[in-house]
Amino acid sequence: MPLKDKNIVIGICGGIAAYKITYLVRSLVKAGAQIQVIMSPDAKSFVTPLTFATLSKNPVYTDYFDSDTGVWHNHVDIARKADLIVIAPATANTLSKMANGACDNLLLATYLSAKCPVMFAPAMDLDMWQHPSTQENVDRLRRFGNILLPPGKGELASGLVGEGRLAEPEEIYASIHHFFDHNLPLKGKKALVTAGPTYEAIDPVRFIGNHSSGKMGFAIAASLVAQGASVQLISGPTHLDTPQGVERLSVISAQQMFQFAQDYFNKADIIVMSAAVADYTPVSVAEQKIKKHDDTFQILLQKTTDILGTLGKQKTDRQTLVGFALETNDELQNAKEKLARKNLDFIVLNSMRDQGAGFAGDNNKVTILGKDGMEEAFPLKSKREVADDIVQLIVQHQSAINGQFEIPSDNSY
Repeated sequence: MPLKDKNIVIGICGGIAAYKITYLVRSLVKAGAQIQVIMSPDAKSFVTPLTFATLSKNPVYTDYFDSDTGVWHNHVDIARKADLIVIAPATANTLSKMANGACDNLLLATYLSAKCPVMFAPAMDLDMWQHPSTQENVDRLRRFGNILLPPGKGELASGLVGEGRLAEPEEIYASIHHFFDHNLPLKGKKALVTAGPTYEAIDPVRFIGNHSSGKMGFAIAASLVAQGASVQLISGPTHLDTPQGVERLSVISAQQMFQFAQDYFNKADIIVMSAAVADYTPVSVAEQKIKKHDDTFQILLQKTTDILGTLGKQKTDRQTLVGFALETNDELQNAKEKLARKNLDFIVLNSMRDQGAGFAGDNNKVTILGKDGMEEAFPLKSKREVADDIVQLIVQHQSAINGQFEIPSDNSY
């Protein structure tokens, strides 16, 4: 329990994303951390101090002096007791003050008194984030040794879509967990994950594809990072944000995915092939958009390279190789045959007949089979929970291979 009894100060600034920090505080407290929340004066307009006091189980500080109780909130003492300070959301205004030494509220005074590391997670509108002054302030804060938790891309409060969105609470949590845990079970391990669909071009505007969202693969990448692995994610077309701490390569076609997977395979200790790769691709691609003339139209297709099968032939004893099988009939038999045929350590079986599971949604229902004969069916869960189940099997397999670390007792973090 790397977070147990750690003293963490959470500094909350006045932005709409402040509500997300309720989830972060709850998760940190659940993990055993001691949380002291400090809110800027404007932050109280978005979430009440009572909310954070209830979640953190500690009084929330917003001013230097509590006129009702006569208590002075000693910013120096707060800062010196902290093992980590996390400022989230960090507004453009607060970033500017931090970078330039301004000190007009308790949060900034605590920051300037800090002897511990400081993380900051910016959140603001697209144009504000891109403004040269903001970028200069961020660069300056990083030069001071502060740790940036980069904003993500998505829909913003203004209605614009772009960079500036606060990192998700689970991403901030993973970064904090990472900071404190030097004995994660997959520390030093390299992982390769493929995710999403591939698009096989017919002409410049049309393609053959599938409905894969990439959510399962992205969740697995995030779970592997949380357990200490260095993760290279190769993703087909998707609108998902890259998980915190994951290196991402974006591809379009099955051939591109194969080439990158081949390049990274030998470096990887763990390979999870969750992408829904096209089985066939057009023999030829029209250079111009194909016009509609006849009532019928034929496209000659050829097989794509079997990425999983090719990598399975190259697999070494030090590697853990995980594949996926999406089936509509004879599910278990087909999955067992694929497990053996492609030299996998584990195969994750999805059935299209399971309600609420499969492509696009946020949940999944899987059965995991191992080459040692293990077979375990899991109930319908969120894809992040499914990812954690898969990663725990990977941890156990890598432990058996190397004998270098203990199998954790649970998958909570």
